[in-house]
Amino acid sequence: MSSVNGAADARESATSRRTLLRQGAGWLAAGIAGPYLITSSALGSQEKPPASERLAIGFIGVGGKGMDHVNALRQAPDVQIVAVADVDASHRRRAIEAIGPGVAEFNDYRELLARKDIDAVVISTPDHWHALNAIHACQAGKDVYCEKPLSLTIREARQMANVARACGTVFQVGSQQRSSPEFRKACEYVLSGRIGKLQSIRAGIGGGPTCGWEPKTDPPPELDWNTWLGPARWADYTPSRCHGNFRWFYDYSGGKMTDWGAHHIDIAQWGNGVSESGPVKIEPISVAYPTDGLFETATRFHVRLTYANNVTLDVVDEYFGVHFQGSAGWIKVDRGKFAASHPDIDRTPLGPGEVHLPQSPGHLRDWLNCIKSRRRPIADVEIGCRSATACHLANIALRTGRTITWDPQAERITNDASLNSWLHRPYRTPWTLS
Repeated sequence: MSSVNGAADARESATSRRTLLRQGAGWLAAGIAGPYLITSSALGSQEKPPASERLAIGFIGVGGKGMDHVNALRQAPDVQIVAVADVDASHRRRAIEAIGPGVAEFNDYRELLARKDIDAVVISTPDHWHALNAIHACQAGKDVYCEKPLSLTIREARQMANVARACGTVFQVGSQQRSSPEFRKACEYVLSGRIGKLQSIRAGIGGGPTCGWEPKTDPPPELDWNTWLGPARWADYTPSRCHGNFRWFYDYSGGKMTDWGAHHIDIAQWGNGVSESGPVKIEPISVAYPTDGLFETATRFHVRLTYANNVTLDVVDEYFGVHFQGSAGWIKVDRGKFAASHPDIDRTPLGPGEVHLPQSPGHLRDWLNCIKSRRRPIADVEIGCRSATACHLANIALRTGRTITWDPQAERITNDASLNSWLHRPYRTPWTLS
């Protein structure tokens, strides 16, 4: 299935199941504790409803992060995991052992998407696969949870957002910090003026690793290496190029700038009120790359993003979370941590005249609820598109050594048209992004 009309037909086939799920409102808050799903003491019995009343979920990619999501969703009473797809057979076996019998497995994700009984998919593949996986899922009528960063390139991010809108997809991006109360609180306080006028933001995302050279070797028999590479250019297999280390190669990802930048730049833009816009200028301050070895992405960096409201965002290779600096104080926030420059900032709860951001019941739970209600989730695809775009622009500035001026509406580099060639990368045959 490859058309918007096909997506509508596929989505109609799931209508009765979703109607039943919406009627079972008591299940909406059910799940497990933690950043993904939450429990409710009012639920009573945690027995699963009949299969006809559960969301049928397929998984595309069940490596490390994919297994985290498997372990969360297999405990949700309103979910039935029915299929997994992964190019590594060992990953598939591990996932099926965790889920239990009766789960279908595929090497090719397109075979999973062809199943009419699947309502939604969780995508946890390397970044260079996200666009094809997600666009094909939207066109097949599936709702989508896709890991961050949304895309490998800026053009991919825009196409993913456009296709999701055209297909009516409920699309959650795995920027789970938006579902954490400390980050919401920090952004609410900043937007409410608790630190005065916001002047600058500093995001510490940590430096990148290095790796020595490895000789090429044959991939393990359980790994379909050609398909793992997919749209990326051909490369000989070495163990440190594959699976979790994909982050440190520009053909598959963008280093720490997209790995952790997709989290903290996202929060910076949330607190600055520009979640669906972006910077207008990107300046490379300093950068260092590996001088030898296998990994490619930056190990040290400092890049400054300036927004239309004159707020600057400095992204650096230290790690400390996000620091909002205002004319009357500061707020620092990280996972499980919140600090303010003086007690008055946090002395009273938000009043009715202050900014109240959406509250999430947990990132996966928010997505499941939105599948049933057809509302947009807290890290909607357009938000993920804009956050990924900021990360990619930072990398383009660092890699070219050029200051960039950016038009967030037209999504074009305006000071040097030749730099727009960096907005996308060619795909290896036979893969195409139409």
